[in-house]
Amino acid sequence: MSVRLYIGNLPQNFESKELEALLATIGEGIRFKAVFDRETKACRGFGFANVEKEKVAEALIEQLNGSDFKGNNLRVERSERRDSSNGGGRRNGNSSGGNAQGSKRKEVKKFVHSDAPIDEAPDPRWAGELSKLKELLANQKTAV
Repeated sequence: MSVRLYIGNLPQNFESKELEALLATIGEGIRFKAVFDRETKACRGFGFANVEKEKVAEALIEQLNGSDFKGNNLRVERSERRDSSNGGGRRNGNSSGGNAQGSKRKEVKKFVHSDAPIDEAPDPRWAGELSKLKELLANQKTAV
């Protein structure tokens, strides 16, 4: 099974062939694909490499992470795969907002706002209208 690596902090004006040549010096069986902006067609500053062998992937991370490439320090790390069953949309593949197993993100407890009325006090936005309605209702009861 191949290992997928994230390669980030790429310069905007780099050539894929130059990076592929650098990757080839570390080992064989490395395929790289840069990520481009849909509108401008410019590189977004990162891409992904698929490495066939685990040892080559470890060597690639060790040798290139933090190394200089055309004036930028590269960031090389293992990529988390998206869960394709829910359509993606979130990096960890979990659209419910929870953490995927093995994720290093801190769990955040979220408060869900409720539009249900509170029994103790009326909505302050309608306080003026409510007092007018109460007054009209009180006047109707006394007139009968």
